[in-house]
Amino acid sequence: MIALYRKLRYQMKLKFDGFIIALIFMIFLAFIFPDVAGFNNGKFLNTLISVGVALVFFFYGLKLSFTEIKEGMKNWKLHLSIQLFTFTLFPLLVLLFKPFVHTETQEQFWLSFYFLAALPSTVTSSVVMVSIARGNVPAAIFNASISGLIGVAVTPLLMHFFLEVSNVNVFADLYLGLLFEVILPVILGLILQPYWGKWAHKYMKTLSNFDKGVVLLIVYSSFSESFMNNIFSTIGSTYLIALFIGVIVLFFTVYLIILLLVRYVLKFNREDRITAIFCGSKKSLTHGSVFSKFLFANNPNLGLFILPLMVYHAFQIFVVTIIAQNLGRQKNEEI
Repeated sequence: MIALYRKLRYQMKLKFDGFIIALIFMIFLAFIFPDVAGFNNGKFLNTLISVGVALVFFFYGLKLSFTEIKEGMKNWKLHLSIQLFTFTLFPLLVLLFKPFVHTETQEQFWLSFYFLAALPSTVTSSVVMVSIARGNVPAAIFNASISGLIGVAVTPLLMHFFLEVSNVNVFADLYLGLLFEVILPVILGLILQPYWGKWAHKYMKTLSNFDKGVVLLIVYSSFSESFMNNIFSTIGSTYLIALFIGVIVLFFTVYLIILLLVRYVLKFNREDRITAIFCGSKKSLTHGSVFSKFLFANNPNLGLFILPLMVYHAFQIFVVTIIAQNLGRQKNEEI
């Protein structure tokens, strides 16, 4: 499996660029043809997305390996650190700005960043970047995989404290939706992994493209709803500039804090430092798109809530690719 990721690492750099362009195109498509998402009262697209999400996580379960998970658990200090960075450090940094939120627009802006902070780490790109930088690839595979599973439970819980809902059954509906579209497909994939696991790894690139296709559908659906409700007409250039600056500041703040912790406090070796920094500073667009579908259901501002995540996704890939390539060439130097 590690060898497969090494073979894919250069292909990933090109694919990322294409995916980012596709995301921008879907936003443009949603702007030009927002009514397509409302065909048959939106039932057709919503059903298509639900089936796609279930398949994404079924394939996710197929690609998980009990052996790798078992072996990976041995380096518990590294794993615990990465998960704390992902689900504790990120949210705490964003929470620091909560006292400065006063208006409805500020609340929406802050909540979109808190949603980003509450998400799990991304899988494939984390592993690929760790491989390029010559870090601890098995640990990256373990942490990136387990992060998605933890996020199914933790992300909605973290969001629960700041989402205003009038229906007390909203979170019951949320977890019910996650059960049928995420948890059960993953379990089914895990059960069938001994039989179909080799097939999933053989066609990993194709399955990755399928994942991204589902994300594109969710992005189109989300932005179509926002455009139909004229949400973007209510925000100005100042909002967007602040969003871009916020994403950049958040990324480098997290990256620097993790770097200092793993070097001077936790004192990890070079390979583990690389893994902790790359896995701990990334966020999953796939999980974010899926979770937003449940957390912000029927919310006309959905496009605005996932916008920081999309910008962060593109920015983390651009910056971490450069860093990973430099580290890969400077094999014996400190990080």
